Amino acid sequence: MEQRRLGKTGIAVSVLGYGCGAIGGLMVKGTAAEQDRAIGRAIDHGITYFDTASAYGDGVSETNLGRALKVLRAEVTVATKVRIRGAQRDDIAGTIVASVHDSLKRLQRDSVDILHLHEPITREGRDPDFTADAILQQAVPALQRLRDQGKFRHYGITGLGDAPEILRVLAEGGFATAQMPYNALNPSGITPLPAGSAMPDLGGVIAQAAAQDVGVMAIRILAGGALSGSEARSPLGVPKVAPIGSGASYAADVAAARRLLPVVQAGHASDLVELALRYAVMPAQIGTAIIGTSSIAELDHAVAAIARGPLPDQAMAMIAEIQAD
Repeated sequence: MEQRRLGKTGIAVSVLGYGCGAIGGLMVKGTAAEQDRAIGRAIDHGITYFDTASAYGDGVSETNLGRALKVLRAEVTVATKVRIRGAQRDDIAGTIVASVHDSLKRLQRDSVDILHLHEPITREGRDPDFTADAILQQAVPALQRLRDQGKFRHYGITGLGDAPEILRVLAEGGFATAQMPYNALNPSGITPLPAGSAMPDLGGVIAQAAAQDVGVMAIRILAGGALSGSEARSPLGVPKVAPIGSGASYAADVAAARRLLPVVQAGHASDLVELALRYAVMPAQIGTAIIGTSSIAELDHAVAAIARGPLPDQAMAMIAEIQAD
């Protein structure tokens, strides 16, 4: 599998990263045997980046990923996240320190490669969001101390919120990576939205972050599953998915995804999932695109899709026309 440089971290990561969250659900609700098989299969496929968080199953994902990697003894890149909610906002630094300690214990590791702040950054900063000032003045000093203590090599953000605030934090806070939505329904992290688009304008944050040599990780590359073109959910996944950086509802995203079916019918992809995955990894500004799965079969399908390479110009032209309609 293609490996790309993850911005200023200098780490080489697989263009497809393995997400261990609750939307796919395998690493939260699957059996230990299937989880171990899935992580082993991902490594066999050449996937080198694994993404988890303390919030995924309240630490269950970290525990399961830590167990699987310990059994396999594989040298891979591991990232986790810290979430700060409710009364924890009164002690941002202390919450970060405690969360990192607990995450490392669950992962059975002395350190991870990357730690992300798992919070939106907005101008108003209303709970659960944070202002840029709160991140820069309270979170960053704690992150720098923990990095200097060897708890992680680099720190980053989940780049959700208001584009100017996100970009200020990236410019001033020493953040090396950012996870940002990018998919065939809404590419505005890189390219402008067509006039009249119903999608939220992400303000080119991916392009601008990459220009600062921030390592960009694309998230929501299947719009939480909507880009399958079906509202059906796996028993292992969360039953309801709130849109992030896309339409007004999951149903609206599914409807928008189905408008891309003519591209599949023209023979440019075997199905909508393949189309969406190949689309997501095409921009050079993206270091890795993170996919979550509910089964090993879904993982195999994703890897096969990426192996088919970039979409042809004709397919991209059709997608752009549909996006503009």
